Amino acid sequence: MLQGEHITVRYGNCAVVDDLSFHLSEGEWLMLAGPNGAGKSTLIEAIAQGVPYTGMIRWKGEDIRTLKGAQLAQRIGILSQKNNVGYAYTVEEVVGLGRYAYKAGLFSAKDGRGKEAVEKALELTGLAELRCASVLTLSGGEMQRVFLAQVFAQNPQVLILDEPANHLDLKYQQHIFTLIQEWLKEPGRAVLSVVHDLSLARRYGSHAVLMDHGRSISQGRISEVMTPENLQRVYGMDVYAWMQEMLSQWQAN
Repeated sequence: MLQGEHITVRYGNCAVVDDLSFHLSEGEWLMLAGPNGAGKSTLIEAIAQGVPYTGMIRWKGEDIRTLKGAQLAQRIGILSQKNNVGYAYTVEEVVGLGRYAYKAGLFSAKDGRGKEAVEKALELTGLAELRCASVLTLSGGEMQRVFLAQVFAQNPQVLILDEPANHLDLKYQQHIFTLIQEWLKEPGRAVLSVVHDLSLARRYGSHAVLMDHGRSISQGRISEVMTPENLQRVYGMDVYAWMQEMLSQWQAN
């Protein structure tokens, strides 16, 4: 569905993403993992056409540079780390913004399936009872669900997530990832997400790209990528031993 070929993003003389290739197929949840500064979020910005890059990013074989904004939004939905709303919009209004790509024009109200899509997104994310609430009154976890619902209402085929549960407590982390897992079960969909928590990557991901200094160190099925050797190379520590030590704190004596 989505394929990157030799992608490079430079800031001055520094290659933040360096000759990186990847592919994402239907039904896959591809995790971008690696330490801070590995280039994960920059790769997502390149896919979103937010930064200049060399190489090629293809949507089902077609260069996504040739797609208009609305066409790209109908195919790819992006949930970033930080989302802010400065006005007292209702939950339903913010979720409805996800339908702009389907309107005939900037001021057009025509969107035959918009109401249905917004309603489905509100139900899926458990926000139906909060539809009339001002987003300024919501908690951080509720706000992240609102923006996830907005992307669901957009009805893309590929969902791209930049640390979707960042700064959320455990309850909301579980909720957000479970919602995405349910969304992925529909045919013709795929997910690509940036994660720092390797436990979440192993729990939910089917495939992974392990990055370091802008390069792909390993990619493929998650079990083949998240090996002790690969993680030691990238993180400079015995990640498996650390994880097992942390788990042991919860085991009954």
